[in-house]
Amino acid sequence: MNLEYTPEQRAFRMEVREWMEANVPKEPLPSFDLTREGFEAHRDWERKLNEGRWGMVTWPEELGGRGLDLIRWLIFEEEYYRANAPTRVNQNGIFLLGPTMMEFGTPEQKAKYLPSMAAGDIVWAQAWSEPSAGSDLAGVRSTCTREGDEYVLNGQKIWSTRAVYADWAFGLFREPGSERHKGMSLILFPLDAPGVTRRAIERMDGEKVFAEIFLDNVRVPVSDRLGGEGEGWKVCMATAGFERGLLLRSPARYQEAVRKLIALYERHKHDLPASVGERVARSWMDADAYALTIYAMCSRLAAGGTIGPESSTNKIFWSELDLALHETALDILGPRAELMKSAPDAGDVDGWLDGHIFALAGPIYAGSNEIQRNIIAERMLGLPRA
Repeated sequence: MNLEYTPEQRAFRMEVREWMEANVPKEPLPSFDLTREGFEAHRDWERKLNEGRWGMVTWPEELGGRGLDLIRWLIFEEEYYRANAPTRVNQNGIFLLGPTMMEFGTPEQKAKYLPSMAAGDIVWAQAWSEPSAGSDLAGVRSTCTREGDEYVLNGQKIWSTRAVYADWAFGLFREPGSERHKGMSLILFPLDAPGVTRRAIERMDGEKVFAEIFLDNVRVPVSDRLGGEGEGWKVCMATAGFERGLLLRSPARYQEAVRKLIALYERHKHDLPASVGERVARSWMDADAYALTIYAMCSRLAAGGTIGPESSTNKIFWSELDLALHETALDILGPRAELMKSAPDAGDVDGWLDGHIFALAGPIYAGSNEIQRNIIAERMLGLPRA
């Protein structure tokens, strides 16, 4: 891996930076999980990105992208976070479903779904987990019964991200009578289809981050199955690889958070023990190590490699890094960390508390870290099952 940027890559960085400086909203957008208005404001931002052909830069031009390599995607992400641009409301689509569709989708599926995904016209929810199958996706019980050219979907999904206001979802369903990893298919379905009921799961602050989805004889065409019939586990694991190992959590997210952490520490360091400075330094080193690891992974993919079970190590690393740096920020702020940003004495509490609350979920979503350690032990180290 060459750690020096080429002149072309430097020029690309300046192009992204100039566009972001000219187009990123001056004021933060309202939350996309609190109200429909906030959700639509973020959809409008996705459309603005698409106008500049920034919706997903690695996709082919005819599918809404720029046809660029993953190194340029990393550069784009660094400039995106540097500009404090809005969080991508369609991240389930562009970062998870989109790359999976590139690998397993038919030409017709790609032409139908990817341009609208890049443009924000269709926002996607992830419908994997179920009440009895959270981290263990092989335990899903929702079914897909084939009747001619249609599937009839029945069951319940839970903790479905963005499902309250999203347009479509991608979910894992099994043939009746099948068990564990066999007989499952990944199926796309509209969230306004007859027989689909959504129920928001609200946090204490009222944000509707997740939803339950109930499916009662929902009919979808077989053409909306992604990958082969009964091959859902293979397709699902490819999506999980993108989620855990690369696209969903780019290094820039943590590099920018660490820059803010360092600035926070500099303002308060005279009142803090040396151990806090050591934790700040550790967060910086870990964020840098994660970035170098992802650059190496992108170089390997460009040379024809694949994302394997090592995505589990990445998932553990970024989720625990996120939690550690937010815990450090709260310790720097002391009792003020619990104040809302609007409180008179809030000072520079910024969004550290909200970030910490979200980081607490990191070791759970995208497959719990306990499950990831099992994968590492069995598939990477060759250890026997306990």
